Amino acid sequence: MGRIGRNDPCWCGSGKKYKKCHIGEPPPSSGARKTEQAPVDAVVKGRVSPMRDVPQHIVRPSYAVSGTPSGPRAHSCIKTPEEIERMRHAGRTARLVLDTVLAAVRPGITTDSLDVIAHEKAIELGAYPSPLNYHGFPKSLCTSVNEVVCHGIPDDRMLKTGDVINCDVTVFIGGMHGDCSETVFVGKPDPQTIKLVEITYECMMRGIDAVKPGKTLNEIGKAIAKIAHKSGFSIVRDFAGHGIGSQFHQDPQIVHYPDIRQRQKVETGMTFTIEPMINIGTHRCTIWPDDWTAVTTDRKRSAQFEHTILVQASGNELLTGGEGDPWFKRQLAQGW
Repeated sequence: MGRIGRNDPCWCGSGKKYKKCHIGEPPPSSGARKTEQAPVDAVVKGRVSPMRDVPQHIVRPSYAVSGTPSGPRAHSCIKTPEEIERMRHAGRTARLVLDTVLAAVRPGITTDSLDVIAHEKAIELGAYPSPLNYHGFPKSLCTSVNEVVCHGIPDDRMLKTGDVINCDVTVFIGGMHGDCSETVFVGKPDPQTIKLVEITYECMMRGIDAVKPGKTLNEIGKAIAKIAHKSGFSIVRDFAGHGIGSQFHQDPQIVHYPDIRQRQKVETGMTFTIEPMINIGTHRCTIWPDDWTAVTTDRKRSAQFEHTILVQASGNELLTGGEGDPWFKRQLAQGW
């Protein structure tokens, strides 16, 4: 292949000019392993509507007005029996909100409309939508479409047939946060997207199964890597799971890849999230100018699943588990 000009079509197949795409990155050599082309219809930022109000009777977290959480970051996620009951309530509430949102996903709906659904359902249940104004985040829900890895801001972009979307719900109720997410299909998916979503879900469940009192947190990443890498996918390293309770994010940080620094031992009574983000291509991410939206650098698709769990000696409890199969399995069972 000859030298690519700045205004020539990019070698990756995106349809964009080289200067607007992979400028500075040479194309794969003729002897290199060929990779799949990046999607032509990459996600672009739409119009974001104003931040929505929360009724005064809803109890708010510390950052609801200022945007900044108050107090020091908690270093222990171990809960008392009374706190565990409140965590269960927060987890059940988050699940109800997420189920309501996922039931509305369809071609033609905007992610902003999904945000309205999440916002109103949380309020109906007496909860504050935790993402709202957390460090300035402008919405009550995170919607991550196609190559968006996480923290997608709902806007007026309509979902299209063939898209894949992760909806991430967190609520604050009873002084505790509950956090969960699922990735679902928008209309009929392609085979590779189906495989990505299936493997990502399996990664999360294997990571949860690896959580055992006395074992290190590193067992989580090791279990996830065994599944993801065997399938030829990559694991995002820029974002992690986290302790959760009265604070939205607290220690410990839970990475989803093997890391010998994850030496902390698991203890009963801990509550934290496991939320692997798995990519078809590179694990590397780029952040949009909005300082929130993370996308894969090669614009290939990403998927994520998340549960808040409670560590128990008799087995881990999925505080955000709900009933029945995850939504993507229900979609596949229905066929197209």
